[in-house]
Amino acid sequence: MTVTHHVRVYKSEESLPREQQLAFKIAEVAADPIPVDDEVIDMIVNRVIDNAAVAAASLTRAPVSAARQQALDHAVSVSGDGATIFGCALERRTSPEWAAWANGVAVRELDYHDTFLAAEYSHPGDNIPPILAVAQHAGKDGAALVRGIATGYEIQIDLTRAISLHKHKIDHVAHLGPSAAAGIGTLLGLPAETIFQAVGQALHTTTATRQSRKGEISSWKAHAPAFAGKMAVEAVDRAMRGETSPSPIYEGEDGVIAWLLDGPDAAYDVPLPAPGEAKRAILDSFTKEHSAEYQAQAWIDLARKLHNEHEGAFTPDNVASIVLHTSHHTHYVIGSGANDPQKYDPAASRETLDHSIPYIFTVALQDGAWHHVDSYAPERAAREDTVALWHKVTTAEDEEWTRRYHSEDPNEKAFGGRVEITFADGGQIIEEIAVADAHPLGARPFAREDYIRKFRMLAEPVLEPEEIERFLDLAQRLPELTAHEVQQLTIVAKHGVLAGAPAPKGLF
Repeated sequence: MTVTHHVRVYKSEESLPREQQLAFKIAEVAADPIPVDDEVIDMIVNRVIDNAAVAAASLTRAPVSAARQQALDHAVSVSGDGATIFGCALERRTSPEWAAWANGVAVRELDYHDTFLAAEYSHPGDNIPPILAVAQHAGKDGAALVRGIATGYEIQIDLTRAISLHKHKIDHVAHLGPSAAAGIGTLLGLPAETIFQAVGQALHTTTATRQSRKGEISSWKAHAPAFAGKMAVEAVDRAMRGETSPSPIYEGEDGVIAWLLDGPDAAYDVPLPAPGEAKRAILDSFTKEHSAEYQAQAWIDLARKLHNEHEGAFTPDNVASIVLHTSHHTHYVIGSGANDPQKYDPAASRETLDHSIPYIFTVALQDGAWHHVDSYAPERAAREDTVALWHKVTTAEDEEWTRRYHSEDPNEKAFGGRVEITFADGGQIIEEIAVADAHPLGARPFAREDYIRKFRMLAEPVLEPEEIERFLDLAQRLPELTAHEVQQLTIVAKHGVLAGAPAPKGLF
């Protein structure tokens, strides 16, 4: 049974035993050797495939190339076998923290993998690169890797349920540092005391502002979770050497809650598995059919439907206004409520456009489709009729959609809203959608064959057919893999693919 931990700020003169601190409670969950449920294992396999799919599609993009080159410029640590880098030959390895960095950027670059949304946002698949990198370096088998990933998902999702970071303009990767550290602790079978120190260090080093997702969004958006994963690896290494970390990191008078979040009078109720309870949080997360912010998924599906039902109706001359009535999060993060002029700028970066629901809805409405490259192309964003229609799209917060967004009832929880399209002649189209088609409650829920289809679609341009089959075979046997097979759990690009990618030089 889940245990809810009441977390508040403690003054320095108040006693808060280590065992009662949130970081220690997280560590106890990580150290609990409970077996992983079969349906959780199946979903972990799905997400390992999903991560590799989106990484394959991003191999030649500049941010991924830069991160990969940084990793390749670092040798394997002396005390392990090293870890693989997406795209590179199996024998080409680097130190695990740099593999976590390079692979984390590849996974996040296209904003195309899994998500969990509650009090905070998260992409819990970001836990996989650092945990896998350490598994490869330390010679751990598939069963250990599965246990570690289950913990990473559990901790990040549980923190996301309870503690809002974005409300205080703190980037959501502050939940990822602790979760990845906890997952690595589970993977390695570390004691709770060691994991506790790693969690504290990981949180302390991964709190940063949300400017990475505001205004003109830069390439750091993809690097931020990779940095958190890298810091988690380093935090575990430091804790294993017997070093300590700031404590109490959450509850302290000068800690994260008091100064970065809701302040000295704040309190949160954080749900965590009870001792002996299986880690099942991954089952509450969901992946993306489309390469865009998760809160845009349902809107793309609705726009696609409207295009097919009213083809040719949505020209700038015909449409007077389009209003998307939606949740607080959608309105203020990717909608017009953000008050970011860049969200309406045809010259904006791809990172900015994938956080602009006015742009995304416009293109999906006009094209009846969404593509991870073509829909963001500069010439597509600059099309005259697109810009004209785009500027007629706004969002508005709707209390009922906000309530459903935060609902604890999975049958009621929603990430969509209601669109009101008003035409120049006064006519209207009013439609709504609660969840994306690929959502577990959507029109076409994603299953194993959908993850495999997504992987094949994104990997075929850059991987040889036999490499696609090799990876899929390994991934689908994940809990049975030997340590040697875990070290081969990566994707190797076709000859010449990486040679044609940017190879920027830097300090290393």
